[in-house]
Amino acid sequence: MTVSDYASAGAPFDRIAADYDTTWTRSSVGRAQRDAVWDVVDRLFQPGDEILDVGCGTGEDAVHLGRRGVHVSGIDASGEMVKIACSRGVAATRLAIEELERIHARYDGLLSDFGALNCTADIERVASSFARLVRPRGYAVVCLLNRTCAWEMAWYTLRLWPRTAFRRLTRGPVPTSLGLPVYYPSARLVQRAFGRDFELIRSRGVGVTVPPSFVRLPRRLVRIAEAIDSHLGCLPVFRACGDHRLYVFRRRLA
Repeated sequence: MTVSDYASAGAPFDRIAADYDTTWTRSSVGRAQRDAVWDVVDRLFQPGDEILDVGCGTGEDAVHLGRRGVHVSGIDASGEMVKIACSRGVAATRLAIEELERIHARYDGLLSDFGALNCTADIERVASSFARLVRPRGYAVVCLLNRTCAWEMAWYTLRLWPRTAFRRLTRGPVPTSLGLPVYYPSARLVQRAFGRDFELIRSRGVGVTVPPSFVRLPRRLVRIAEAIDSHLGCLPVFRACGDHRLYVFRRRLA
């Protein structure tokens, strides 16, 4: 792919940028899943740290960390997402994940939240770029769409849509309603890709009992699910069944 191809990859997200915060960020499900991620990153990144948000979207994570004194820069392939992030005071730049080689700075940590890396076919290349950008003992926090999602499987199986229920198990790219392919790498593949330069500190499921965004539950039920999720998501069997899986990697010294 050329640079222009990478830039055009953000076009599908341009179309949903204006409504993204309404449909996801400020929804009860989106808030619950994001709070689970923040519970982890707030313990890792300290005031004064310099962080790169890879696939920053509208800048929700960057704004949150910035309020805590963390210096965050962001990149995203969607120009419209970048515009919204910049309007919120985020130092965001339009740049695709596949173009990380164009960045020459080094950071105390990298964050890539809610499936941004599921949009790239080469997770090993991304992991190599992360290793170049993160200082020794720095963190790479990666939240990917899980390969198996119990909610999704049950939801669509009950509706007699087996192809959708088990789409994440498909080898190779999976077409989406946005018109772009999405990849669902296994936990083994993710850990192998990052394991060359990073050590895995922890992983947990996000959205084990809290449902995916397409499931609408009353806020009261989401809060109950969120309380359960914080415990089940850390257990080996259950963390493999969440909507997302959060990995915390630490850069090796050499």
